[in-house]
Amino acid sequence: MDRLTGLGGTISTRRTVLALAAGLGAAAGLGLGFLGARHLWAMFRASREQHELVKVAEISRIFIYPVKSCKGISLTEVEVYELGLKKGPLKDRQWLIVDEKWHMITGRVEPTLVLVTVSDENGYLCLNAPGMEELKVPLKLPKSNPVKMCRVWGSCVEGRDSGDEAANWISTYLKHSKAFRMVNYEPSMKPRNPKDKESLFRVKDKTVYNDLSSCMMMSEATVKDFNTKLEKKVKMENFRPVLVVKDCKPYAEDTWKDIQIGTTKLCRAMSCTRCIFTTVDPDTGVIDRKEPLDTLKRLRQCDPAEKHIYKSVPIFGSHYGIDKPGVIRIGDPVFMVVKH
Repeated sequence: MDRLTGLGGTISTRRTVLALAAGLGAAAGLGLGFLGARHLWAMFRASREQHELVKVAEISRIFIYPVKSCKGISLTEVEVYELGLKKGPLKDRQWLIVDEKWHMITGRVEPTLVLVTVSDENGYLCLNAPGMEELKVPLKLPKSNPVKMCRVWGSCVEGRDSGDEAANWISTYLKHSKAFRMVNYEPSMKPRNPKDKESLFRVKDKTVYNDLSSCMMMSEATVKDFNTKLEKKVKMENFRPVLVVKDCKPYAEDTWKDIQIGTTKLCRAMSCTRCIFTTVDPDTGVIDRKEPLDTLKRLRQCDPAEKHIYKSVPIFGSHYGIDKPGVIRIGDPVFMVVKH
């Protein structure tokens, strides 16, 4: 593994000590006493902290899914911001299909959504699907469109309605008696906090219409190893990650805590739990309802010490929180940050 070592501080030890001494004197002169001195000492220790970067993998694929449960877009580079991944005007999972009660609709109940392709052109979100004419929706919806409170995994999050044309297109495509609509999250709206659902996340971790986190990662080796246990092989797309890595051992992504990719820093929160959506064929939109989920249930159970977190739900892939925004490109090395 490749290693890079650097000091947290940028000044010499002697200069740091002199600055510390001066600071302690100032603290005493200002009457800050013990607490002030203690704070300065903590700053000094932080300046001397060593961070070792150990290369553990390499980015091999990047996806975003602008409309939740629709087909992902494969990218060569992506911008990472506080709510997830984005490319130009398209942000990961910030459009959502809902029913007449404004509850989320996903590929778990409408599997043919995975065949809907998403793109953008001249300020429009473009949807295409088998047997349908292209739908174009303004990326910036009119302010006259109502804002609705939508339900996503038991949480409430706002979304602006996309209008009747989009609603009719989606309802026609899904061939369902229900009336479906599509909403869009806007920057002025309040995001969801994954910690409200899972305690392993931090207060600062935010997401929108994602199931749980804004950054789910998997390795090619993980899927390759798992396929040796299956009669009918599956694809990476069955699991819908945003970041895919290579050049690591199977399930290695479950062992990294703090990682750095390009200018981006991520922190692992927990494993990704798996459901019936994994049984939807990403190429046909047909739901199997058995595999690979049955095999996941048999082989990918959590450590007994974590049963209170995951119970009997299988785990596959890892959720990461975003510590520092940046840009990630295919070919970027993935560094594990080791603090000494």
